[in-house]
Amino acid sequence: MDQVPIFDVKGAVYSYNETGPPALDGVDLTVMPGEWVAVLGANGSGKSTLAKVCNALLVPAQGACFSLGLDTSDPGNAGAVRQGVALVFQNPDDQIVASVVEEDVAFGPENLGLPSGEIERRVDRALELVSLTDLRKRGSYSLSGGQKQRLALAGALALEPKALVLDESTSMLDPDGRRSFLGCLGELNRLGMTILQITHAVEDIMFSGRIVVLGAGRVLWDGRQHGFWDGKYREFGFSEPPELALYRELASRGLIDPLTAPRVDDMLEALCL
Repeated sequence: MDQVPIFDVKGAVYSYNETGPPALDGVDLTVMPGEWVAVLGANGSGKSTLAKVCNALLVPAQGACFSLGLDTSDPGNAGAVRQGVALVFQNPDDQIVASVVEEDVAFGPENLGLPSGEIERRVDRALELVSLTDLRKRGSYSLSGGQKQRLALAGALALEPKALVLDESTSMLDPDGRRSFLGCLGELNRLGMTILQITHAVEDIMFSGRIVVLGAGRVLWDGRQHGFWDGKYREFGFSEPPELALYRELASRGLIDPLTAPRVDDMLEALCL
């Protein structure tokens, strides 16, 4: 039986006003279950608009978006889409609603009216997935930026979504917080979570399996990691991240296959040999 795409965007057009250029201008994008797709582009390229379309926060004026197989233009589908597609924003403070870590994670399941035993199970699992179990009794205000972002992620995971949409979710983190957060996402993806990652930072896409480049509301390129690093990144004006230099060094020493994509997981494995 064929899998149903998690996201199936067909010719989506969306404008915030009638006089300016559209934020999305005929975007086509299909994301299958278990994929990690990084959507890369400069400010104003349409990335965040695409994230909101996939989460049914915005509805295309033309074209269509099907999330989890549901037509997002049908208002009756909005609740199911937003429960099944969790959106994690740029600033974790915008999503943290409780003063204690475990209470914040419980907020979503409580609003679903779930029994207390099920809420406790979800909170325990979400905190374990983001490595915050030891901090469950801590005040959420006392967490570092990276810990707050993982708390926001835990709150999303407690809804047990089928997909995560991350809208510039590492842009406010320091390098250590960014690595920790991306590593957490890598583990979730290995467990089968579908991830749509919105970012303008080329160094953030090294865990993803597929890269989509947006510009002026259009898809400029859609392909695998290896094809992007084989020269495409220069065409779109992106700088080479330090991780790419490490990949090339490992390949030159025969520690990694030069024909594979330069994924962080593979490089870490090669370094540990």
